[in-house]
Amino acid sequence: MKAQPLSSHAGPSPAVIHRRAEDPHWHWLEQRDDPAVRAFLDAANRESDAWFAPLEPLVEALYEGHLARRELAVSGLRTPLERYTYWSETAAEADYPVWWRHPNGDAEHPECLLDLEARAGDRHFLELGDLAISPDETCLAWTEDTRGDEYFDLFVHDLPAGKPRRVLEGIGPDLVWAEDNKPRRVLEGIGPDLVWAEDNRTLLFTRYDDTQRPASVWRLDLRAAGAAPICLFEEADVEFWVGLGKTRSKRWLVLETASKDTAECHLIPADAPATLPRCVRAREPGVEYAVDHRPGGFYVLHNRQAPHFRLDVADEADPGQWRPLLAHRDHHTLEGVDAFDWGLVITERDHDAAQVHLRILALDGLATPREDYRLALPDAPCSLALGDTPDFHARRLRVREESFTLPVRWVEHDLDHGTQRLLKAQPVHGDLQPEQLECRRLWATGHDGERIPVSVVARADCWAEGPMPTLLYGYGAYGEVLDPWFSIARLELLARGVAFAVAHVRGGGDRGEPWYLAGKLEHKTNSFRDFLAAREALVEHGVADAERIAAYGASAGGLLVGASLNLDPGAFCAAVLDVPFVDVLRTMENPDLPLTTAEYGEWGNPEEPAARRRIKAYSPLDNLSDQAYPAIFLQGSWHDSRVPYWEPAKLYARLGEMAARRDAAERRPLLLRTDMTSGHGGASGRFKAWHDNARQDAFLLWALGLAETERVEE
Repeated sequence: MKAQPLSSHAGPSPAVIHRRAEDPHWHWLEQRDDPAVRAFLDAANRESDAWFAPLEPLVEALYEGHLARRELAVSGLRTPLERYTYWSETAAEADYPVWWRHPNGDAEHPECLLDLEARAGDRHFLELGDLAISPDETCLAWTEDTRGDEYFDLFVHDLPAGKPRRVLEGIGPDLVWAEDNKPRRVLEGIGPDLVWAEDNRTLLFTRYDDTQRPASVWRLDLRAAGAAPICLFEEADVEFWVGLGKTRSKRWLVLETASKDTAECHLIPADAPATLPRCVRAREPGVEYAVDHRPGGFYVLHNRQAPHFRLDVADEADPGQWRPLLAHRDHHTLEGVDAFDWGLVITERDHDAAQVHLRILALDGLATPREDYRLALPDAPCSLALGDTPDFHARRLRVREESFTLPVRWVEHDLDHGTQRLLKAQPVHGDLQPEQLECRRLWATGHDGERIPVSVVARADCWAEGPMPTLLYGYGAYGEVLDPWFSIARLELLARGVAFAVAHVRGGGDRGEPWYLAGKLEHKTNSFRDFLAAREALVEHGVADAERIAAYGASAGGLLVGASLNLDPGAFCAAVLDVPFVDVLRTMENPDLPLTTAEYGEWGNPEEPAARRRIKAYSPLDNLSDQAYPAIFLQGSWHDSRVPYWEPAKLYARLGEMAARRDAAERRPLLLRTDMTSGHGGASGRFKAWHDNARQDAFLLWALGLAETERVEE
């Protein structure tokens, strides 16, 4: 059943009604306080609602099908610390989790740490930024965002098992002591991350500058009467962001400042947080490095004269003097290192297989290898990640595993006995089970002969039935890796015969650091061409029906899809662009916007003429042409601080103007839906997020000709 190219509404679209001849680029939509902006977005939402009305039975069927496949009551893994064991639980009817703990060895006496469901109340949005327990486990600190704009408030709560102590509320001259033992808002509008020092009284956090760049690290003494936060570190370079952490050994606080291609780390003794930070090694342009610690020394993962990264070691007394431990290799990238008292867990990626591995390197002393092996893969390709293992002495490692056909599971690897134990697996209910799926890896040929990996998952029985309606997903920026992930929501598409494909294009990190570098700055167009090459490979291999391929991209993936549509609008029957970054040139020309200055290393600084020409040549909004675009569903968020709501709104308006000039028979649905209560990640409550996903899938099924309900031409 093919989708019909019907008009999405009766009468003029908002793009026609709200057009201002003096502003053909629709820049007036950037004026958030202009009532006409809300009127435009509200009109577009009403238009979207009207178009979806005949598909509402399908939307509800997808939503209910999703719920029926999922275990709604969820309990997290229990993680023991020195005195208590911690976990989260989400009730079947709840949007948000509750955090609990019980004394070690006494599971009969749990106590509630934080009830996010209760804190959400009637709020439209609530996102937890970070949750941090003090080393003596008597105080809980957390950050939360209640708008979706990624400005977080800090709360601190003395726990029932600890001694009640005063908590600060407010900052500066208006400090107020709280005499009860209830959570108190301590600071407003900060970054999400928190780290406790080992003195059980000092909390570290980040603060934004005027462009919402995490620009400084602060400490706050929660036991000092009248104490105000003190700045520990401030980054002046607008292309750098700061972050903070603590080594698993609990010896060092690590302050990191990094741009897109350069990093610098500073150390503070974790038990003496008032100590001035010490720089590990001064930044060098193009050199990224990160550190971890074992008693006696530091392990430095870096790309100095090593594009795929290498691992060095340094004495604790002189962390800037690095000496080799693991050499650079041409076909593998070292992606991370986690230090334990017995050695290291190294995350590395095989370029040829585009597969991540966890490598165990047991050490005698600081740098003498005793054992060196990889953990076995549960599936290939798959995702592997070291789970929450805070114990520095742990000999049992928790590993998170999943693939396109393997639901998320947590496996405990016993290093002493070489055994594995399944701790928890995500259950899947309903008529389509993981074992009924089949995943294949294809290789597309890029415009320059490069081999592009393409992953495809579909029902096993569909592979033999000929070309399938297909959804092609891509991101292709920031070195982001699209390792396989399992999705219960995706089962609703797969059950209806849709194939789901992922294009691992250059600009991502799927084949190591050089793969990322080959799709950024002056090489950015490789990403778009790779995406189109992946589409062609799906057809050539007989996987996809050439007339029924839809594209999906979110955020920077929206740029990928938007630019691909401009290059070849006939390649796809439909596209979903979720909070899409499509006004690239104008955004990068405005250093006052969040992210802009930090993004110069990814896209280029348009103050440089060559960079401006490159960006303008591919920026989706700057390259629209009067041609027949496919059906497009755009989604934005009013409080989005990463990709402002006006980027998808402008694209909708510009495309709508062009569509109005075309014959009605040539027009395809063009829809914009702006969530007025959320941010970049969409709805925070899981039920609303799942319903939003069902609406998106209904659009895709309609476009692929698989909707149970077809529109009737008005």
